[in-house]
Amino acid sequence: MSARRNLLARLIRAIGPESASNELRWMQQACARTDDKKLEDMVARREGGEPLQYILGTQPFGPLELLVRPPTLIPRPETEDWALRIARELVPTPKAPARVLDLCTGSGCIPLLLCSLWPRGSVRAVGVDISSNALALARDNARVVGISDGLQAADTGNLFHPLAGDLSDPLALASTLPMRPYTLVTANPPYIPKAEYDGLDDSVRNWEDRKALLGTDHDGLGMYRRITELVCAEGVLQKRGAVIALEVGEGQAGAVQEMIGSSGVFQEVQIWKDPWNIERVVVGRTKD
Repeated sequence: MSARRNLLARLIRAIGPESASNELRWMQQACARTDDKKLEDMVARREGGEPLQYILGTQPFGPLELLVRPPTLIPRPETEDWALRIARELVPTPKAPARVLDLCTGSGCIPLLLCSLWPRGSVRAVGVDISSNALALARDNARVVGISDGLQAADTGNLFHPLAGDLSDPLALASTLPMRPYTLVTANPPYIPKAEYDGLDDSVRNWEDRKALLGTDHDGLGMYRRITELVCAEGVLQKRGAVIALEVGEGQAGAVQEMIGSSGVFQEVQIWKDPWNIERVVVGRTKD
């Protein structure tokens, strides 16, 4: 048996025949680009349950190729879908730039996508996370995709500033946020209920940050309560024409829509479905 066929057979035993051939091809491509990645080592890591994205070291997100590494959450296609929709629906300009606050920023995928797609000089973004691992990765991704990491007004390009912050005390966090008020608040917070989290595949539970996945409070919706309190704080949101977009888990959209709608801040609250027909994002808008 050839070396490649042997590696493919090992992958088939580990992950099944449906994706083994594609995964081996992607690993071979990564090895061709990077001298220090050995194909057999990569296959062995996959056999051990490590997510493919961590093994390859990157994950596509819209037009970007973002760095990924454990334990920071791997960007998901459903997040990519709504982030691209936000980029299409909002049209900031250098004369009317967007000020973006991304909560639970992780790899920085959402604000960096917006910074990459919107015109130069039209967005200033802050990405908040409690994890030092996530913030370091977000900074590395800003460098990789060519977005300035900082808030210097002299820079005429789009800017992204990773910021350490804790949503467990929304009012304290609000007092530390730069560039207020914001025109757009985005978040893919931890929302998976405990019973559902316990049933996740080992490749998720054993590798990705539990705090980035497991929702708080009895119903998994604790972070949405904290976010609602944050955006209601004086000076966080622009009074007119502001937007909030929150990713939610399956079956959670109605409760989060009610939470956002009853805050008194937003005039209109919609639910967007993902490509798999799941209610995935709650979007609120203040008066224009």
